[in-house]
Amino acid sequence: MNKEERKENAARGVGVGSAGGIAVQPPLALREPVDHVIHGDRRVDHYAWMREKEDPRVQEYLEAENAYADALMRPSEGFSEKLYQEMLGRIQQTDLSVPYLLRGYWYYTRTEEGKQYSIYGRKKAAGEEEFVAALESEGRLGTTDEHTDGPPEELLLDLNELAVGRTFMALGIFEVSEDNRRLAYATDRTGFRQYVLEVKDLGAATLLSLRVERVTSAAWAADNRTLFYVTEDAVTKRSNQLWRAGVAGETPSELIYEEKDERFRMDVERSRSGAYLFLVLNSHTTSEVRYLRADAPLGAFQLMAEREDEHEYYVDHHPGSSSDAAGGVFFIRTNSGGRTYRLMTAPVVDPLRSRWREVIPNRPGVMLAGMEAFGTHVVLSEREDGLPHLRVVDLTHEAGSALAGSKRIEFAEPTYHAMLGSNPEFSTGHVRYVYESLVTPRSVYDYDVKTGERILKKQQPVLGDFDSKNYVSERLHAQAKDGTPIPVSVVRRRDTARDGQAPLLLYGYGSYGISLPVAFSSNRLSLLDRGMVYATAHIRGGGELGKPWHDAGRMHHKMNTFTDFIACAEHMIASRYTSEGRLAIEGGSAGGLLMGAVTNMRPDLFRVVVSHVPFVDVLNTMLDPTLPLTVGEYEEWGNPQLEEDYFYMRQYCPYTNVERKVYPRMLVKTARNDSQVMFWEAAKYVAKLRAMKTDGNVLLLKTNMGAGHGGASGRYDYLREIAFDYAFLLGELGVQEQ
Repeated sequence: MNKEERKENAARGVGVGSAGGIAVQPPLALREPVDHVIHGDRRVDHYAWMREKEDPRVQEYLEAENAYADALMRPSEGFSEKLYQEMLGRIQQTDLSVPYLLRGYWYYTRTEEGKQYSIYGRKKAAGEEEFVAALESEGRLGTTDEHTDGPPEELLLDLNELAVGRTFMALGIFEVSEDNRRLAYATDRTGFRQYVLEVKDLGAATLLSLRVERVTSAAWAADNRTLFYVTEDAVTKRSNQLWRAGVAGETPSELIYEEKDERFRMDVERSRSGAYLFLVLNSHTTSEVRYLRADAPLGAFQLMAEREDEHEYYVDHHPGSSSDAAGGVFFIRTNSGGRTYRLMTAPVVDPLRSRWREVIPNRPGVMLAGMEAFGTHVVLSEREDGLPHLRVVDLTHEAGSALAGSKRIEFAEPTYHAMLGSNPEFSTGHVRYVYESLVTPRSVYDYDVKTGERILKKQQPVLGDFDSKNYVSERLHAQAKDGTPIPVSVVRRRDTARDGQAPLLLYGYGSYGISLPVAFSSNRLSLLDRGMVYATAHIRGGGELGKPWHDAGRMHHKMNTFTDFIACAEHMIASRYTSEGRLAIEGGSAGGLLMGAVTNMRPDLFRVVVSHVPFVDVLNTMLDPTLPLTVGEYEEWGNPQLEEDYFYMRQYCPYTNVERKVYPRMLVKTARNDSQVMFWEAAKYVAKLRAMKTDGNVLLLKTNMGAGHGGASGRYDYLREIAFDYAFLLGELGVQEQ
């Protein structure tokens, strides 16, 4: 960097970092102004050139930022390594999942020490007790008889082998045919979430001829030869075409449906009963379902209900009694009677023209978030007062309403996460679910439908001296700007005092109606054991209190998301969990938008910001319909081609609103192969911050050059990324390297 560049940096407020006492200059991004004028409003984008992924200057800039970040973090490398080893030491590296039974086989995944990825296998079903006893005796699953007394392992997929020579590997589709002989699976080898579908003959352990790129979902027909799959558009990555193919090459792939409306995407799936195939088409506010008997794969998909704006419905099938010649009913979860949904049924014979019958009415305070049908019962996933619940509806109960014949699985902790686990068998007397909290490790239970007994199948081991009694979780409520109570989930060590002196990390998201799970993390113990408090803000725009909670934080109510988060931060200070100067915040993707917006609005409130793959260039991205997700997300953010939407979005767009002022210490992370939020959003944002901010606080941009939206795919690589983040976070909060 020459003398003139250093002078320009100083004039633009670009801080100089220090690595081991040696001054390190941050990269200077080129400024090539591009004017954007719309609705009479002029914006100048100096860094639009960064959109050109293959431009050598872009590669050089990202590498320069990585080198700068590495140089500034070099003094903390020892601390980062200590954190990595400490987190690794809590993990049972050679481990296995709780097996699930499907059509005469036990299926499971396992990991082996030193290997980055999971191994997928199955064994022919003996009794469960004998099988589980064998697993416990060996501590792992071998590939031959010598490790167990039971049948040998059939190796289905070893992602470690598939990942050889690659920096990224992720599994998407995993569907076994009904005759157990074929496996349809799809892998992403770059992080761009672009999956390649292949079919494996499990008997011969060879691949069949069918190989398709850009596949997002797949389902087998009942003949075990016909596979339906959905592909995405190569440019916008919208799942828009349904295909039918004979997997052995006997029939070529045939396009049987294409969705033209750019707001909609599609998935193909098999009903839990196995009797039907469903084509589910949905936007952010509207859905449509088409159905086809699985034993008639050459037939045409039929419409369940006409597409209607703002009407969302989702379907499962139940065959009814053995004497039911009509083929049973469709269970339909629909918002036709209220935003929090209700449960209805329709006959399988012409549901389009039949009258639907209400089974469970709409309950305004209870969000019916999901539904799965079993042989003797239906399981509902509900949310009430911000907490998840599971309700089992007994289909054999005759007296009174369906609710009267139901049982809710109760959970005692003040804040937690509960969801259905692997339940592939349709006819079963138990329901498998997963439970965890901020202090309770992930636990798999089987719930007996008749007796209500719960059997703990496995709790994820946490090695070392972990004792859940040393930690306390709480559920608080902050008061939003308009008086709305906002739930906050909090965890800390029991001996961490509420005297305002503890550092605190506040996490948030608040978009797409997604509920942040109140999940356990053994990695987080490295923060808690150093006296940090961890909190999650369940702000509007998410789904914690149902669809109305989402509605209150999207479109022209989006500002609620940001002011809610600020209110939660202020509440944690007022309640003496932390104090000004001790507060850090973190979020990713749309949560990165949250980080950028609140940092622009209240930079004085936060000491440290960690932002992952942040959606910060909102206006420029939403003005480009050729980018993935843009058109479909008009229903989440608005369409900036419309003047009213444009100026509302302009209020909070982080990149647009960067100003010449003091900003907190910041770590911004992105990935070059991200298909959800393009890497250039973070790169442009950091470049503009460097040019505008008036402080000397550290600002780092770290780009994973070989991954996508979720970061590194290998479990050890991912753990090192967390160790890097924690070293930065703790260091900037002044927590000693203990």
